[in-house]
Amino acid sequence: MIVNKTYNNIINTLKNAGDVHANITTTTTGDIHDIDLSKNTLFPLMHINPVGVATKRATLDYTFQIFVMDLVSQDEEWTEQNIQSAAFLNNEQEVLSASLQTCIDLISMFRNSIYQSSQQNSDIDAPIAFSEEEFNLDPFTERFDNLLTGWVFQITLNVENDYQSCNIPLKTDLDYKGLVE
Repeated sequence: MIVNKTYNNIINTLKNAGDVHANITTTTTGDIHDIDLSKNTLFPLMHINPVGVATKRATLDYTFQIFVMDLVSQDEEWTEQNIQSAAFLNNEQEVLSASLQTCIDLISMFRNSIYQSSQQNSDIDAPIAFSEEEFNLDPFTERFDNLLTGWVFQITLNVENDYQSCNIPLKTDLDYKGLVE
């Protein structure tokens, strides 16, 4: 039996993946402009940006941009021996390396359903969503009140959907036969 997944189920599954990862402190969702870049946010941060949903014959394909980012530390006292980038006296290379590995971990969670679980379904072996695509991960560095760097990638999660027409909430005073004639 197919249990149709809603947008809320998918968002909660993605948030859960961020919440259980030891290298992500904060997980947020919404438009890209909703990312809280203030120094009050606890980093590393995973942000889920919805892109769209495609309907297929027996699935819904939910597409998201996933941002994984962290603060870059700068110190005027650092020497070339204890920094990654002598030009900027910061640890940007280290942050890029750590956040890239976190992205790869997240991709692995959705390629291998054994790592998925949700509050609605306590059976960790029950797949919620799958992703079998190839991924392009793009680095970024942003200078705001702080210096952030990380990676962004797009993921499409495939979930079964049986397009059940028996449970559509139609108004009782409408004649359904009149809609199809």
